[in-house]
Amino acid sequence: MLRSYFTLSRQYWPMLSFGLIAVYWANFGQSFFISWYGASIQQQLGLSATAYGSAYSGATLVSGLCIMAFGGLIDRIRLQTFVLIVGTGLCMGALLMWQVSSLAMLILALFMLRFFGQGLLSHTSATTMGRYFGRSRGKAMSIANTSVALGEMTLPALTVWLIALVGWQSIWLLIACTVPLVFLPLAFWLLRRAGPPESTAPTTTPDDSLKRVDGSRRTLLQDGRFWRVLPLVLAPPFIVTGVFIHQGSILAQKHWSPTLFALSFVLYGAAHWSASIITGAMVDRYSATRVIRFLGVPYIIGMLAAGLFEGNGLAFVLMAAMGIGMGMMGPIIGSIWPEIYGTRNLGSIRSLITSVSVLGTAASPIFLGWLIDSGYSVNNLLLGLGAYALLASVLSLYSYRPLAPVPG
Repeated sequence: MLRSYFTLSRQYWPMLSFGLIAVYWANFGQSFFISWYGASIQQQLGLSATAYGSAYSGATLVSGLCIMAFGGLIDRIRLQTFVLIVGTGLCMGALLMWQVSSLAMLILALFMLRFFGQGLLSHTSATTMGRYFGRSRGKAMSIANTSVALGEMTLPALTVWLIALVGWQSIWLLIACTVPLVFLPLAFWLLRRAGPPESTAPTTTPDDSLKRVDGSRRTLLQDGRFWRVLPLVLAPPFIVTGVFIHQGSILAQKHWSPTLFALSFVLYGAAHWSASIITGAMVDRYSATRVIRFLGVPYIIGMLAAGLFEGNGLAFVLMAAMGIGMGMMGPIIGSIWPEIYGTRNLGSIRSLITSVSVLGTAASPIFLGWLIDSGYSVNNLLLGLGAYALLASVLSLYSYRPLAPVPG
């Protein structure tokens, strides 16, 4: 399996490297990164936890709606132009965060970081990998998404060190400077070096309805199979975001120390990376439509185990399960749409999926927070999330029929 990754990387390293750096810079708009600045922002602006949380959720919700509206531009303009627009927006968002001095300015900065970073840069990488690669699409998605795990394992510690060294706002100036000085020049150079796209191997299918045509966003929305698989597609971001945002309540009720939970993040990152590599190869061998039915299994096991049992070791079980699930998500969700609906309108289709996922990440903290405030115990909350993953997994069995394995 690793040999096939090395062969792919040697042949298509420019485009794979572009996917890697796009995802890495997208980390600056991800929840796990921005969350490290929450306490400093609240102290600087004199905001309550409710005000800060509302600002973050509001910016995320608007970001999700804008991705749905503008993500399809990647289908209609040159990729280099799209990357320039997205990179410029991320740079401006970081500059706003560097100079943030009011709640209104904070909301705008968070919106730009979430929209251009977490939203459009991730969208750019996944759409480009899905369109450029054929037979090795799953492995390409896995390689690009390696930057998520890399960011999760390195950026928090680096952030803590830099905050102590230069202060939290100066870090955002450094981030802004890396976009025009490092990211954009490197991205343009890699795209110039990329050769012709990888061809798509013929894949036999037992279901005539799965003959891949170049469908549109309307095709997707009119397809009943999509609605039956959607709850499972939304499960990873909904569950993981909710657990991370409400980790304070979880630690208190489960009697897990912050140090213990911080250590479990290393396991989360390692599980994320390992699962992504393995799943990418499985997607190329068996098809995303076959592998997606297993996407909810880690969440079922992790949530039910953490909800039913007590002990410090369950923190590592929970984090490992979520890491595996998030690692599986990248290659599966990145590959299934071009597998079923073709690549002509892939940007438009993916922007819709990305938008809905972002809206799910915005709704999760609010909904789970309301349940906690209403008196639901953390154990019942975890059991409920496990039940959701189980029901979504069962429903997905009645969506897309799996494509046949690739011979060989």
